[in-house]
Amino acid sequence: MKVVVVAEVREHERRVALVPELVGRLTSAGLDVVVESGAGAGALHPDSTYEAAGASVAAGDDALAGADVVVSVQPLEPARLATLRSGAVTVSFLPAAQELDVVRAARDAGVTSFALELIPRISRAQSMDALTSQALVAGYRAVLVAAERLPRFFPLSMTAAGTIPPAEVLVLGAGVAGLQAIATARRLGARVRAYDVRAASADEVRSLGAQFVELDLPSLEGAGGYAREMTEERAQLQRDLLAPHVGSSDVVITTAAVPGRTAPLLVERAAVEAMKPGSIVVDLAAESGGNVEGSLAGSELDVGGARLWGGRNVPSQLPVHASRLYAANVVNVVLLMTGDGKVTPDFDDEIVDGACVTHDGVVRHTPTRELLEGP
Repeated sequence: MKVVVVAEVREHERRVALVPELVGRLTSAGLDVVVESGAGAGALHPDSTYEAAGASVAAGDDALAGADVVVSVQPLEPARLATLRSGAVTVSFLPAAQELDVVRAARDAGVTSFALELIPRISRAQSMDALTSQALVAGYRAVLVAAERLPRFFPLSMTAAGTIPPAEVLVLGAGVAGLQAIATARRLGARVRAYDVRAASADEVRSLGAQFVELDLPSLEGAGGYAREMTEERAQLQRDLLAPHVGSSDVVITTAAVPGRTAPLLVERAAVEAMKPGSIVVDLAAESGGNVEGSLAGSELDVGGARLWGGRNVPSQLPVHASRLYAANVVNVVLLMTGDGKVTPDFDDEIVDGACVTHDGVVRHTPTRELLEGP
C-alpha cells in the first residue's frame, strides 16, 4: 500500500508529517512511502534524505496519485481530498469544528479521515498523542520568546557592580505546555510561579522547583486530564484573584486551551496594563480566542508598558524537533492499523474509533456530524 507524505501549503506551516529517520518503520511493515517533492524543506529535510531512507519522491499530484494513506500536519485541502479514491485514509490534525469544508469533502469522497486531536487520552495511546508532543514544543518556545523580548536578565546575577535579581515568571495553565514552560524558565534561572484550576497539578508544579499559586477556589479537575468548564461568576473571581500576581510579574505565559473550545479568558487588559514597563505576556492560546484580553494570533501589541505576544502555530517555529515528534505520533497511528502490509482500520479499537471523523461516506464523529447535519 502507498503512504504519501504531502507538502504543507498553509501559511506559516514548516513542519512535515514524516521525517527520514522514521521512513524505515513504515517500509519494514510492508508499506511503500512516497514523499511529495519539497515536503521536508521547512524542517530541513531535503528530498535526497528521504530517498536515502528508502522512500520515493514525486512532484505534486503525481505523488498523490493512487494513494492509499495520506499523512500531513494540516488537513488536506478539499480539492485534493476530492482526487483521492474512495476508501483512502488520511491522518492529520483536523480541528473539525473549524474545518467543516474539509470534513464535508472527506465525507463526499468516501475518505476515512483521522484527527489526531481526537486520539483518546489513555495510556496505550500516549505514543500517538500529537497534542501532547506539540504542546511540549510550544511551552519551550514560549519562554524563548519571552526571554528574547524581556529587557532584563532571567537569572540571578551577583557581580562586583551589584546584584541583579531573577526575573519573576508566572505561568497560567500547568498542562504539558505549561510544565515545559516552567521547566525552561527555571533552567534559565527565573523565579517561577504557576497556577492551574486543577489542584492535582500543584505537585507537578512544585516538582519543577516552582511555586504553586493558591487562590482558594475549588478544583475543576475534569475527564481526560482537562479542566472542567467554569461558570462566568467563578471565572471573573479567578481573574480578579490572579490580577495581583500578573501585576507583580516580569513575564506571564498563558497556556490554557482545550481542543475544539474557545480558550478561557484568564487575564484582563487592566491586569496587563498594571505590569511594569518592559514586561512581556506570551499567550499560547491566542489562536483559539486567547487567555489574555486583546491578544491576537501572530501579533505583538503594546498594552500599557507591557508587550503582548499572541502565539500562531507556535510548534512550527521549531520545525525540526516538532516534526520529529509529530512524525513519531503519525507513524504509531498508521502502524496501529497495519497488518500484513495493509492499512485496515479496526473500529473495534477504541483509539481508531475515537480518532475517526469520516468513513464510508458518513461523519462518524458525533459532534462534527451534528454541526454539519443538525442533532
